[in-house]
Amino acid sequence: MIQTGTIAAVGVAFGKFLGVFFPSVSASHWLWHIGHVPAWHVGPMVLGNMDIGLNTANLAAICIITLLTLSNTRGVKLGAAVQDVFTSAKVLALLGIVGVGLVAKNAVAIAANFGAGWHAFFANAGWHTQHAVQVGMGGPTAYVGIFTVIAVVQVGSLFSADAWNNVTFTAGEIRNPKRNLPLSLALGTGVVLLLYVLCNFVYLSVLPMVGASNAASLAGRGIQYATEDRVATAVMQSAFAGLGAKLMAAAILVSTFGCVNGMLLAGARVYYAMSRDGLFFESAGRLSRRSSAPVNSLWMQWAWTCLLCLSGSYGQLLDYVIFAVLVFYVLTIVGLFVLRKKRPDAARPYKAFGYPVLPALYVVMAVWICGVLLRYKPQYTWPGLILVLLGVPVYLVWTRRSSVEQRVQ
Repeated sequence: MIQTGTIAAVGVAFGKFLGVFFPSVSASHWLWHIGHVPAWHVGPMVLGNMDIGLNTANLAAICIITLLTLSNTRGVKLGAAVQDVFTSAKVLALLGIVGVGLVAKNAVAIAANFGAGWHAFFANAGWHTQHAVQVGMGGPTAYVGIFTVIAVVQVGSLFSADAWNNVTFTAGEIRNPKRNLPLSLALGTGVVLLLYVLCNFVYLSVLPMVGASNAASLAGRGIQYATEDRVATAVMQSAFAGLGAKLMAAAILVSTFGCVNGMLLAGARVYYAMSRDGLFFESAGRLSRRSSAPVNSLWMQWAWTCLLCLSGSYGQLLDYVIFAVLVFYVLTIVGLFVLRKKRPDAARPYKAFGYPVLPALYVVMAVWICGVLLRYKPQYTWPGLILVLLGVPVYLVWTRRSSVEQRVQ
């Protein structure tokens, strides 16, 4: 759900920005249109109403996923080397965007987005007004309060920080994991959050938030109607005219390429570990004699990820992923409370910061976001929930089979 969905979403984003250089690469350029899933109503929700098939954007995604899967079958050293190069390039590109924002500030955009004493910023947020939200793609319009809107739009920001824990999947191959894992988690998460916030301030200082869909200029369309939602590209284009769009697209291609590689490298180790614990196909737990890489696990991951690439757009895949992420994060944190009650005398090498208030607050907020997404983003969240629930009987069957095999042995 989470790992493969994230790889698919980032791969589709790669295809979207490749379209800046090659206009024929687009989600609307179909090579094989399998079909359109019609909309159907379940109470107030609208499900379906989506196209499934192969377009040039998700073909680009499948190509880089295939290339990087093949690269990772050669061993962790090659995968890690690729990751080092692209992570460095990605951070430098984001710092470049921040630098551009300092140089290319637009007084009109700043006044429209912030105003004196941030008055416009809070006024635009509409804390005390009702906001129109479409229920699913092509569904009815509902009017909701600001906290529901915040929950809906959290999908993008949560996705930017997701995979923060992926480094733990490779713990068995890391030197001194007791020191290096916490350090990696803290530094990685801190850098991502800082860059995300800084980049959003850059966007708001260059382009107005509100725009018109039929406007001819970048400033007229604003952030609201940036072409194909490529906000960062629009910002760079505003700063550097025609060259800016290509500079930004190149930076995002580097970023998404590196992200896909890191996710592929880490995700395969999860299926390998599950297999070793008797909870997944036995073949996934075998290592290549030549590279010591979990090759079977990598290709299983590749197959399901490519299938997901055919099933939705970037935004739809984000809804699919983030809902599942939050469900499992909630379960993990609830597990913290359960284990502290059941095993009060167990060793605690890590102290949960702010326990019990902060973990409890996280659970409440995450459950609220999940509820909102189920209500207002039903096309992918409900199928995602069903897939998660299907894991329960699969887990029970697999553990029972593993238990029987152990008794036989």
